[in-house]
Amino acid sequence: MGYNYGLGLYSVRHELKADLWGTLKKIKKMGYDGVEFFGQFTNTAQEIRAAVDDAGLVCVGWHTPWNYVDPANIMGTITYNKILGNADIVIPGLPKEMTDSKAAWLKTAEAFQVAADKLADYGMYIGYHNHGSEFQDMEGVLPFYYLFENACDVYMQLDNGNAWTAGPDTDVYDPIVKFPCRSRTLHQKPFSLKTGHATMFGEDDIDWPKFFGLCNEHQDIKWHIIEYECEELYTPLEGVRLCIDALKKMECEGKI
Repeated sequence: MGYNYGLGLYSVRHELKADLWGTLKKIKKMGYDGVEFFGQFTNTAQEIRAAVDDAGLVCVGWHTPWNYVDPANIMGTITYNKILGNADIVIPGLPKEMTDSKAAWLKTAEAFQVAADKLADYGMYIGYHNHGSEFQDMEGVLPFYYLFENACDVYMQLDNGNAWTAGPDTDVYDPIVKFPCRSRTLHQKPFSLKTGHATMFGEDDIDWPKFFGLCNEHQDIKWHIIEYECEELYTPLEGVRLCIDALKKMECEGKI
């Protein structure tokens, strides 16, 4: 099928801080074609774009602090990402006051929709990236569902490994079916019910053939973004190399 694989650069954040240009070249050599940045804009957009272009990669997203999409700041965020050629603004977490009740989540959904409408004017998109808390019951519903049922133009960047940290009964497959055509990118992260993130693709408990099959049926994924979070097993660079090798092997064998 030919999936597009990107790397969530948080996985190699220390290496990236030490050597932006060299780390990006190593990532490209591993077989990644896209990279997703994260955090505050500490470099100029021109510098990031030059390093990405030099490595032969493309920017496929930015995990962006919420305040960057506030009405007072959103135009600066749009300008910065336009220089990068990036259309995907993904919020990876929110202040407590935006998530501590059903009422807060409903208000948050309204704020997301405002940002989505503004970004759409410039051909850009806003997404939300979950952790485990969004899959813990709140007033009878999962917060993850509060958001996506009430902010219809916000896309779902499901992190299946993060979702499963909420508990072993978490259904990491249901959102893919429940919210069809709501994902542009996803985070693929191995997870074991016994060892957490200390595992590898093909050795973990996520049913990858099922997950990719559901994605192919119900979503139109532009990029499968790999994230690796365990330095106990491998160094970050070795871990992300093994991750893409494992997924590409599954793909070649027709398992995903």
